Amino acid sequence: MLASWRCCLTLVSDSDVGSGPVRFTTTRRVEFVETDAAGIVHFSAFFVYMEQAEHQLLRHLGLGVFLRDDEGEISWPRVSATCDFRGPARFEDEIQIEVAVERVGEKSVTYAHRLTCGDRELATGRMTAVCCRVHAGQPPQPIKIPSRVATLLRGDGSSSLPNS
Repeated sequence: MLASWRCCLTLVSDSDVGSGPVRFTTTRRVEFVETDAAGIVHFSAFFVYMEQAEHQLLRHLGLGVFLRDDEGEISWPRVSATCDFRGPARFEDEIQIEVAVERVGEKSVTYAHRLTCGDRELATGRMTAVCCRVHAGQPPQPIKIPSRVATLLRGDGSSSLPNS
């Protein structure tokens, strides 16, 4: 069975999650495969939920985890991922995953996440990814985030955002 998703993108000046102007919220139902023997979501699934929400945010901005420019392929390996658990989620719970662009640096972006089920906070987390040039057979090389990408991540390019 495939997870069901609903999502929306919001540009805000003051976000409940992170200080960045771009915030994205998606909703999904917990699948049986994501739970342990007690029917509670395994802790590792929260990292997957956060990464999937980040990917949806990037797609809504017209970006992706893999980008291509005149010099080749660009990708975003994670250099940090944390999650603080506040309460359990269970099989078939409908959870909301909010991701906000917390910081856009010269070569990295940090996302803040908040996961809830109704009024219950399940977890908060952060992920930092570094913009890297990727060449086959070589380790990723950190590069400056292209200006167009940084503009979209900061929310400065709101006029070019797709409708959600």
